Amino acid sequence: MVTGATGGIGRVIAAELARLGSTVVIVSRGAAAADQLKRQIAAETGADRAEVIVGDLSTRNGVRQIAGEFAARHDRLHLLVNNAGAHYRKRRVNADGVEMHVAVDYLAGFGLTLSLLGQLRAGAPSRVVNVVSDAMNDARVVTSHGQPRPVVLDPGELDDLSRINGPAGFAPFEAYARAKLLTTMSGYLLADQLRDTGVTVNAVHPGITATRIVDDIAHPAMKPFLGLLKRSLLTPAQGAAPILRLATAPELAGVTGHYFVRDTEQRSPEISYDRDLQQRLRAASDSYTAVTRNPN
Repeated sequence: MVTGATGGIGRVIAAELARLGSTVVIVSRGAAAADQLKRQIAAETGADRAEVIVGDLSTRNGVRQIAGEFAARHDRLHLLVNNAGAHYRKRRVNADGVEMHVAVDYLAGFGLTLSLLGQLRAGAPSRVVNVVSDAMNDARVVTSHGQPRPVVLDPGELDDLSRINGPAGFAPFEAYARAKLLTTMSGYLLADQLRDTGVTVNAVHPGITATRIVDDIAHPAMKPFLGLLKRSLLTPAQGAAPILRLATAPELAGVTGHYFVRDTEQRSPEISYDRDLQQRLRAASDSYTAVTRNPN
């Protein structure tokens, strides 16, 4: 399963997995784009290797619907690539009262992973790859001068997800980075809990890639130069490469609970390793998604 499959990086991941012989479940908010990608994959591989699930990952019910549709079709899952992501210039909340970066960049992947743990276990050895951003290690939009500034996370907000990325002092890029930090923190705990099950969980920053998110994140002063800037960034194929490596490389079988910047293992912000905070985040996330199963 690949979420965000109709975006630049997602299209490459889905097509390459199908080319390698996998049946790929494309998760997309738009049916037309997903059907077009399904036809493209069929034309490139000469086989009907793509399925489509249309749904809204920004809401709790949308995630449940997507997971339920997958479970109705398949009893096992070998790979889940939580690639869907978004950046919002203005603060918005979803239908459940959670800020949209938290909903899309964190809770969507968390909810799918927890809801499909039975299928992942049945498909073991299986892998979960969470696509994150090294913005969590430096939440500045312009980074040419000065010291990196890791994103700030208030531990007092972890027990109530609706408080994270609140309206006071809302900064879009920091909100985006904070949600990616939550994904990484949650993944570390889940990786430890699943360590003896054959299910691995890792996170990867694919590098700064010329995708639509870059268009939205770019500082207004950079807009006239955006075309030139994007030509200096990674292509979607280059951005997809480290994600595909984590998803398929034989030498990474059994590797779990790690964070990679492209192909190199690195450290995420120190707060992400705090086990007490990981557990508090997990409890609040379970409460939000109403997933209460024990992964052990």
